[in-house]
Amino acid sequence: MSKPTLEIALKTLPNAPGVYQYFDADDTIIYVGKAKNLKKRVSSYFTKTHENGKTKVLVKKISSIKHIVVETETDALLLENNLIKKHKPRYNVLLKDDKSYPWICIKKERFPRVFSTRRVFKDGGEYFGPYTSMKTVHTLLDLIKGLYNLRTCNYHLSEEKIQAGKYKVCLEYHLGNCKGACEGLETEAEYNENIKAIREILKGNFKDSLQQFKIQMRGYAEAMQFEDAQKIKEKVEVLENYQAKSTIVNPKISNVDVFSIMSDESYGYVNFLQLSYGSIIRSHTLEIKKKLDETDLQLLELAITEIRQRFHSKSKEIYVPFKVSLGDDVKVTVPKLGDKKHILDLSLRNAKYFRMERFKQDKIVDPDRHVNRIMAQMKADLRLSEEPRHIECFDNSNIQGTHPVAACVVFKNGKPSKKDYRHFNIKTVEGPDDFASMEEVVYRRYKRLLDEKQPLPQLIIIDGGKGQLSSALKSLDALNLRGKIAIIGIAKRLEELFYPDDPIPLYLDKKSETLKIIQQLRNEAHRFGIEHHRNKRSKTALNTELETIPGVGEKTVVELLKHFKSAKRVANAKLDELEVVVGVSRAEKVYNYFHGK
Repeated sequence: MSKPTLEIALKTLPNAPGVYQYFDADDTIIYVGKAKNLKKRVSSYFTKTHENGKTKVLVKKISSIKHIVVETETDALLLENNLIKKHKPRYNVLLKDDKSYPWICIKKERFPRVFSTRRVFKDGGEYFGPYTSMKTVHTLLDLIKGLYNLRTCNYHLSEEKIQAGKYKVCLEYHLGNCKGACEGLETEAEYNENIKAIREILKGNFKDSLQQFKIQMRGYAEAMQFEDAQKIKEKVEVLENYQAKSTIVNPKISNVDVFSIMSDESYGYVNFLQLSYGSIIRSHTLEIKKKLDETDLQLLELAITEIRQRFHSKSKEIYVPFKVSLGDDVKVTVPKLGDKKHILDLSLRNAKYFRMERFKQDKIVDPDRHVNRIMAQMKADLRLSEEPRHIECFDNSNIQGTHPVAACVVFKNGKPSKKDYRHFNIKTVEGPDDFASMEEVVYRRYKRLLDEKQPLPQLIIIDGGKGQLSSALKSLDALNLRGKIAIIGIAKRLEELFYPDDPIPLYLDKKSETLKIIQQLRNEAHRFGIEHHRNKRSKTALNTELETIPGVGEKTVVELLKHFKSAKRVANAKLDELEVVVGVSRAEKVYNYFHGK
């Protein structure tokens, strides 16, 4: 479609809620979106200046637009979700749904069976779920089996066939797991009472079953049937134990869906908890791959629609961390305190744990993805123009003004590159002047990289506040590198990050991965610098000590160090070894000095 036609399409869009679809020159759908007002939303793509690079590319590729007007916002959400899943457009978030979840089925038949299945049929049976874990299904079925005697056979137990004596009880009856409905030993009404109780347990309501068992237990006890009373007591304990594990909030909180979101530069993680009678009956975390720097609000609205569809949720109320637009059919609550806030915090914690687990898995399975995510996060957190794949950090080290040295440590792709570490002995500065020392080493480092045509870093970190940062900037100015390399200073006390020409420091979240990498760089530079400083001090001390031995001159010291390589080895050498190098007379003087004779 030609450009004028695209312009006409923009002008004729309705001011109504709906879904819009963008197509490229090959008529391939590349993006689907929803809007309260189609005209305003779609026009904004072509009138705004987009900071996100991918959004700019998307807008350039749009060749034609189609839209679908709907009645309500809820309809728009559902339609958008279905179109994304159907067409999988290149610039939409990625919704993965390749998993078949387990259900628990109560079959529609006389003396219904209760079993797990991964396939849902429109056969009149009741299906509870889907559950996100088969372990949960097995736990519930074991609980039900322990509480109620149900048949496991697949016989067609019609009244006529039972009366005709067509079936015989099996081993399950003799083991006490079934009451023999196939031989008419259990009435349909009695069996259906159990099914009614099971139905409530699957909904998360344990109250009725507990109450019924306690009445039975008292009845057996009053009738002196203590063995039967004990069996019922054991069932009560099993049920109470399961209830204690699953109940985490006020039992009055029933039929509620809870959603929370945790996101980074590349992915969003939305956790879903479903509550019934104060119990969590379902938990699931959805990972969403971002494509166009989507906001948490956009991701959460899309995820809520997807998850509620996927798990067939009919809850009329949802708890969320901030207001979302889902239409008038659902009550949206943003809890601030109490039990409701507690359950929302629990959901957020689940999302965080899921994210951490994915990071650990990615480190092992896909280290490139892990590195790419961290680099993208650092670029955003530190407001850089490019990802800091190559970072260098400088630290000065001097103790009481003696032996001033500096260290430069190098991180590539977020990890130490020890072969690129460098030590510097301060040459042009007299006395302890940290600012001048920083200026010297930064100049020497990048002068050399430029002369040798080595790659420059994307980020320089100076261990120190505004003073050291200003000194380093003088060197970058002298080398004409100002503005070509990002540079920041980190002050030790409050972990403040200083930027050139900005008096207000940046404070990162104490738990952020970006700050952790900067701290690791700073600590590594400090360790590396201190190590060099100590070596220099000890070497100087020993060299000075050799020169103070009576009768031993500079020429002898040079000969000894040339042969033994270090003053420490001279001190530990045997007399005959020393004699070979400097002769008998001077060897005795050196040996006696170190060995106390």
